[in-house]
Amino acid sequence: MTSLDDLVDRMPDVGPAATEPHARQREDRAARILWSGLLEPGDRVGGALIRARGAAEAWRLVEGSPSADVLAAEADIGRNEAKAAIERWAPRLGSRTAEEALERAERHRVAVLVPGDDDWPAALDDLGDHAPPCLWVRGGRGWSAGRDPSVAIVGARAATSYGEHVAGEISAGLAAAGVVVVSGAAYGIDGAAHRAALASGGTTLAFLAGGCDRAYPSGHTDLLERIAASGAVVSEVPCGAAPTKWRFLQRNRLIAAATHATVVVEAGIRSGSLNTAGHAASLGRPIGAVPGPVTSSASAGTHRLLREFDAVCVTGVDDVRELIGLDPGNGTVAPSPEAAGRIRVLDALSDRVPHRVEDVAARSGMSGADVRAHLGTLMLEGAAEAVADRWRRVR
Repeated sequence: MTSLDDLVDRMPDVGPAATEPHARQREDRAARILWSGLLEPGDRVGGALIRARGAAEAWRLVEGSPSADVLAAEADIGRNEAKAAIERWAPRLGSRTAEEALERAERHRVAVLVPGDDDWPAALDDLGDHAPPCLWVRGGRGWSAGRDPSVAIVGARAATSYGEHVAGEISAGLAAAGVVVVSGAAYGIDGAAHRAALASGGTTLAFLAGGCDRAYPSGHTDLLERIAASGAVVSEVPCGAAPTKWRFLQRNRLIAAATHATVVVEAGIRSGSLNTAGHAASLGRPIGAVPGPVTSSASAGTHRLLREFDAVCVTGVDDVRELIGLDPGNGTVAPSPEAAGRIRVLDALSDRVPHRVEDVAARSGMSGADVRAHLGTLMLEGAAEAVADRWRRVR
């Protein structure tokens, strides 16, 4: 079993190690990592105890095998709830989950964020006792910590071509306007939203139900690498943890809490995306829903949101901008200079005949240096490929 003191010794210095405030920060960080390995996502009792005692003192209390009466008094909860918590925590108390997760995190360049860090997304604090003790983050260069406007775009895994098209259009427009696109990296709507945000040169974040060192689904391994390269892949469970049905449902509350609004593009009547919308509603976040054909079962859930949950009807990016308080403008969203350059280069490429850089520069009206820079980015995004000394667009 990894003790708190053992883990504190592994924590990197966050300032003058001899000062008491920084020593407390190291201890708090270590304790939250231990809690992350002990609790299942959304565990209210653990959250209440951490809130009442602080992460380190709460952990030392649990390490000492408290009685249900003591835990109930410390966390201000009922005795039966405390007894159930002790019983579900017991099998994990002797594990080395935290230590092993840190070893995996070091190998995969995964950072740990805790409340109080500059990059901690304060919006997650709205979850109260259900907030995660820490976050595991891979990438992070695009991590905005809630300072930039953000929208969750979610929907069915078994999406239709209509749903994926609409998700891509909305995501691309938002990303080009500087809005962070957040989703869950699943097949269908999630994947379409992430890919469109990347293609527009914007920032996108993926919240996973398992450890962020594990690509899930495996078919999105390359997509997750691209997300981490310019944005962030985030999880509340430690590295190495497997995704489970419960963790998927609980992951949805993070997507809803971390964003300014949630837009459901397509959802069946029992879709997990409705769970995300429910979390958003409980937190007072706006909900948008994209209507679909009345005959489509893939849109039955979005129609239910419009009919029963006061969701805003979303037909395009301007509706979403208005939903989060941005001026919808004249119906168009101007891409950033970088995104505009990539669009011009992509338009100048053929998906059949490869062209030299000089030819692409002439066709796009740009300098050879700028074209080379954009071609490199387009290649990383999977939108262009080199053939000998020439370039073509990937279909």
